[in-house]
Amino acid sequence: MTTNPEIVRLLEVGGFLPKGATADLHPLTGGVSSDVFRLDLPTGPVCVKRALPKLRVAADWRAPVERSHYEVEWLRTARAFAGEAVPEVLYEDPDANLFVMAFFDPATHSVWKAELAAGRVDVAFAGQVGRMAAAIHAGAAGRADIAERFQTTALFEDLRLAPFLRRCAEAHADLAPALTALADRTAASRISLVHGDVSPKNILCGPNGPVLLDAECAWYGDPAFDLAFCSTHLLLKTVWKPAHAPAFLDAFAALQAGYLDGVTWEAQAGLAVRAAELTAAILLARVDGKSPADYLQTEADRGFVRETARSLVARPAADMTQLAARWRERLESR
Repeated sequence: MTTNPEIVRLLEVGGFLPKGATADLHPLTGGVSSDVFRLDLPTGPVCVKRALPKLRVAADWRAPVERSHYEVEWLRTARAFAGEAVPEVLYEDPDANLFVMAFFDPATHSVWKAELAAGRVDVAFAGQVGRMAAAIHAGAAGRADIAERFQTTALFEDLRLAPFLRRCAEAHADLAPALTALADRTAASRISLVHGDVSPKNILCGPNGPVLLDAECAWYGDPAFDLAFCSTHLLLKTVWKPAHAPAFLDAFAALQAGYLDGVTWEAQAGLAVRAAELTAAILLARVDGKSPADYLQTEADRGFVRETARSLVARPAADMTQLAARWRERLESR
């Protein structure tokens, strides 16, 4: 049963589907910034994705739909460095802000967020995620040709820096100088290819390791942002599911180790400092930014994250290990 004939028509006009072909289209859940569908073909299912001009969040958050093309570019570029950890793009219609990529069966590829929520914390898998991200960053670092294809600082500003860091600067006047300076410094960075949304909800646990999806924030900038973004989620899980906090902190440490072992393009220490500063700011943004973490449902949990993050922004940790130690200390004193 076709649920969106417009998508099927676009695929027929573009030549991906023959006219009149049998094509069952089914919406997939979880899309905040795009409509996502499973398209069942005689040869098997594929995934169809089309960018939305307004994101599905409580705040009025709009972003240019041409980000869809940069997601395709990220997938094609990163796949050269990470192989099957990145989905294959099968077709793109840039005028319609739509593309088709490989589909991963949920029976064999569970969502990492769901695994973590269930208390199934695979520490080794977190290390694999770190190594995957580092492989992409190492492959793209210092590549002028890749940087030229990702002139997307304005998009990254709209999707990450403004709704996260700059929104927090508005909400916390005493921290505004530090948060604004961090946003400005990050915006000016040109180091490697950044995914921008390395979150457990965008990572599948496959039989051969992680698969990274949803690169709508693709940008050539500071790779420390990707490490910080993923690290933030693991720390927040300690508040959401406190019974599994020690395992989440072990996964956090494995993520750092896996990632930092692959840092070849710059000194590890410098990157770790930037990642710690960004992690603190993003933690604050998950309660007071434009996209708060929906699973922090009590004021006590939001207050804990807010006050801990504020302390980490005001007095930055020297590296991710020190940041985790301070987070653990606060957890134990709740």
